[in-house]
Amino acid sequence: MTLTIDDIERLLVSGADRPVEVAEMAGPEAGVGTVLSGEMPFTHLEHALQTAAVLREAFPYDIELAVAGLVHDIGHLLPGVGDAEHADAGADAVRAALGDGVAGPVGLHVEAKRYLVARQGAYSDDLAPDSVASLALQGGPMSAEEQQAFERLPQAQRALELRRADERGKVDGIVVAGLGEWMEIVRERYSAP
Repeated sequence: MTLTIDDIERLLVSGADRPVEVAEMAGPEAGVGTVLSGEMPFTHLEHALQTAAVLREAFPYDIELAVAGLVHDIGHLLPGVGDAEHADAGADAVRAALGDGVAGPVGLHVEAKRYLVARQGAYSDDLAPDSVASLALQGGPMSAEEQQAFERLPQAQRALELRRADERGKVDGIVVAGLGEWMEIVRERYSAP
């Protein structure tokens, strides 16, 4: 699926009514599937806006990275897309409208979590319940070979920054810039003249 900027905005708006869910494996065997085990106290839209705000503050001259924060979980809002494939599906969906500078980190943010958990043991302690639950569904910590391959990817460092912001963008009730302000930036930067 390829999204336009208007489609992206509509999907993000739809996330205002959808709390971020916490799912866990239905059984110890990997192929069993998932069952809903709860919800986080914030919506997909709140999480998107917070992640974008964290990146905008940390990297004020990298608007592409902040926009990646805004759309990094858009795959969760696409019909028929599960947690394990949401990063790739989201990146593919926004690439035509927002370019590789946004889509690259979006597509790698799950791999970045797996990398950080494998490389920095203390990172696991900072994961929110939804991130802990999804880690197993997404392949768990990376092997040494996977880590080496990830490190060679051109967007790896930006994906790591996005992933760190992803975790810090999960605060109930924090006030950040609204979607209207972000969509103005997106349209100004990415709409064809």
